[in-house]
Amino acid sequence: MARPPARDPWTHLSAFTPARIALGRAGPGQPTRAVLDFALSHAQARDAVHTAFEAEATAEAIETLGLPTLLVDSAAADRATYLRRPDLGRRLSEASRARLSPPKDGCDLALVVADGLSSAAVHAHAAPLIAALSPRLAGLRLGPVAVARQARVALADEVGEALSARMALILIGERPGLSSPDSLGAYLTFAPRRDRTDAERNCVSNIRPQGLSYDEAAFKIAWLIGEAHRLALTGVALKDESDLVRLAPGGPAAQIGDLGI
Repeated sequence: MARPPARDPWTHLSAFTPARIALGRAGPGQPTRAVLDFALSHAQARDAVHTAFEAEATAEAIETLGLPTLLVDSAAADRATYLRRPDLGRRLSEASRARLSPPKDGCDLALVVADGLSSAAVHAHAAPLIAALSPRLAGLRLGPVAVARQARVALADEVGEALSARMALILIGERPGLSSPDSLGAYLTFAPRRDRTDAERNCVSNIRPQGLSYDEAAFKIAWLIGEAHRLALTGVALKDESDLVRLAPGGPAAQIGDLGI
């Protein structure tokens, strides 16, 4: 009598993760469903990288939240150049640099929204995240929100420097994964300037409904801004302990003012 096929001990875990586990097999290969699912995810990741950034529509969505915007470009003239020359995505074009100047009332935080490697992430999540974050930034002087095309993370350093901002925060589309083509990342830098390194930034990643929610991300970002202001630094020396604050008696702080700024 033939024995029934052994049950894959990983099968029950697949309900808790989008990772490709317990896919099964068809002879020496994978089942057709798993092969087609992988091909779809790969196509979605490629589309996320190459989808044109709707900068004007993104700026309009942000302006409906009561925040002024300014469109800027990196030194990468087009998407092909951007992908081949990451260094150009970290610098402003000369024309964009000329349009930036420090606000008369000063600037505590320069906010940048950029396409990065997933325009889809910015289209879907940038405005909702800013809507969740804005109430937590009460008391901070904000510059115009720079909506940046063909941008890398470090572009925010030059924007912040041009605005004489105390801190720079960039919301940017992250490199697509095979289970997350629309993940948004947030990077915070204290005293931004062009020679800053990645070790001098703090990152909050995987912001999307299937990952870190808008409210959770907004709380983490606001907490990091408050601590950066207090300690006058960001990066490896600033550890994200915001979860401890959430778990403390009394619950999370509602806005920057509650964090000591």
